[in-house]
Amino acid sequence: MDRFVYTASPSRIVFGADSIDQLPAEIDRVGARRALVLCTPNQRGQAEAIADRLPGRVAFIFDEAAMHVPIEIARKARTVASELKADCALAVGGGSTIGLGKAIALESGLPIIAVPTTYAGSEVTPIYGITEDGLKKTGRDPRVLPSVVVYDPRLTLSLPLDLTVTSAINAMAHAAEGLYAHDGNPVIALMAEEGIRACAASLQPLQDNPHDLPARSLALYGAWLCGTVLGAVSMGLHHKLCHTLGGTFDLPHAQVHTVVLPHALRYNAAAAPDAMARIARALGVEDAAMGLFELARTHGAPVSLKALGMPADGLEKAAEYAASNQYPNPRPLEREALRALLDRAMDGAPPRP
Repeated sequence: MDRFVYTASPSRIVFGADSIDQLPAEIDRVGARRALVLCTPNQRGQAEAIADRLPGRVAFIFDEAAMHVPIEIARKARTVASELKADCALAVGGGSTIGLGKAIALESGLPIIAVPTTYAGSEVTPIYGITEDGLKKTGRDPRVLPSVVVYDPRLTLSLPLDLTVTSAINAMAHAAEGLYAHDGNPVIALMAEEGIRACAASLQPLQDNPHDLPARSLALYGAWLCGTVLGAVSMGLHHKLCHTLGGTFDLPHAQVHTVVLPHALRYNAAAAPDAMARIARALGVEDAAMGLFELARTHGAPVSLKALGMPADGLEKAAEYAASNQYPNPRPLEREALRALLDRAMDGAPPRP
């Protein structure tokens, strides 16, 4: 076995149906008294219902979280938190909301309590992303790692089926890249394979019945594992491409991951055969890239960037960004090959060998 280093994240995980009942005790545990509740405009009602569980302990409900964490919204939320003397950020929602909590914590050091309602995985990582002047900049900082994550699958029952599928595949992307990360290790590989298996196995039961609580629990469990992978190792081509496409062209986060992942895996396949074999085994298929493409298509998820509103004249710019910013990846970043990858993703062509 190769030498490796594994650093476990110190987050506290509270998992299971009705775990939200433990939220007051978890706020006590971090020593907070005035929570700034964060959500998107669409999740205001859900955030209010959770705030009602905390009488006298909510400073404000800030409902302006947005995709890719625009710097203007981050600055506004930081100001609100400071003026109201909030002593924790309670993020209710998916990656956009939890990302906003991280943007606040990055400057203030406020503890974050995350209540995920999607399968984004951001809640268990020290990774943050903020978009300024059309560019999404990411980084790692232990201050942005949520102190507590409350995973209650009942809170995901209302997640629309289309978002369920793309959010779950977004989670699988974290694990897939973790399997060929240059700083990976055997513990993370186990989590990654199990996370992919769990997320994929949840989709058909949820297609049949979106209110299937055991299937929702399975998806959330898988997302936790996949997010843990994301927070523990470096990501490669897939995530860098998705950050470029999302931040620069304002494309929906989970859907972009869903479209790009099969093509990024095909790009890296020959250089990472062991990772591809583990992904394929987790999916119960012979080919990892085609397996993920068919998983998305079978469950009605988008498979083309064109369907997401990607402008054709932006492909060259995206390829240039991806090739100019070098980072560890199993296969070297080749500009022409990256442009070909984006062309196939644009048209929704299968990622055939």
